[in-house]
Amino acid sequence: MSVYPRDLIGYGQHPPHANWPGGAKIAVQFVVNYEEGAENSTLHGDPSSEVFLSEIIGAKAYQDRHLSMESIYEYGSRAGFWRLHRLFEEFNIPTTVFGVTMALQRNPEVVEAMLESGWEIASHAMRWIDYQTMEVDTERKLMEASIQLHERITGSKPAGWYTGRTSPNTLALVAERDDILYCADSYSDDLPYYDYHYSKPLLIVPYTLDTNDMRFATAQGFNCAEQFYTYLKDAFDVLYKEGEKSPKMLSIGLHCRIAGRPARLAAVKRFIEYITQHQGVWLCTRQQIAEHWQANFPMREPT
Repeated sequence: MSVYPRDLIGYGQHPPHANWPGGAKIAVQFVVNYEEGAENSTLHGDPSSEVFLSEIIGAKAYQDRHLSMESIYEYGSRAGFWRLHRLFEEFNIPTTVFGVTMALQRNPEVVEAMLESGWEIASHAMRWIDYQTMEVDTERKLMEASIQLHERITGSKPAGWYTGRTSPNTLALVAERDDILYCADSYSDDLPYYDYHYSKPLLIVPYTLDTNDMRFATAQGFNCAEQFYTYLKDAFDVLYKEGEKSPKMLSIGLHCRIAGRPARLAAVKRFIEYITQHQGVWLCTRQQIAEHWQANFPMREPT
């Protein structure tokens, strides 16, 4: 390759000072993934049932309805979402939703609650499925349809995009658009950055798969609330200390059907209680981070 399409260097030894509002040492950002009702299911015309991120680790794909899997996902929309919503309302936590459009469409009540709470609703694509082998034109059409439907459901287009189960074309397709402020389909940094490998610079607000409740549903993951709390606390402590000289961001990824379970919610509550005892913590949405970065660190002109 004449131009290697990856950046393995990033900010290197000298990351920019984030200059978070109020001189904050750390930006902490909570994401609620809302996916229930958009996962793989023969009800949705998919060839098989969902196998990913549930209490059934290593689930088999069935070419028929898998009622146990369906009910695990239903827990997220019926009970888990509301438990997370009550918690974040109690502590007045700014929240970003990664909302799968089909899932949002199936539950207008949760959308209303998100909007009433002032949560940012970013797009989590049209479906909660694997896009890896999808044809680029099909993915492009689904992205457009998702954004248009998202606007009808929520009243506005999403500022952010996160497919999650991406294809090799996903970021290029986001970069084609003029109506998306930022993309979260990267795990490569503790700070936002611009990706210059596409048709135009793409503002990336990186996400996380480690400070994420998904590890309750994967091998070598968390198996109790204490482990999750300790991991989140350790991540916060390290970044908070670094923030004395070089402030970073910390993303916390949650799923309604996972962290919305009572025992796991206890860890999230303890973590919120812990970080709110500290000064210099900017609790924010991902859109706020993107807008701050765009205002303070404009993209460079192409050479």
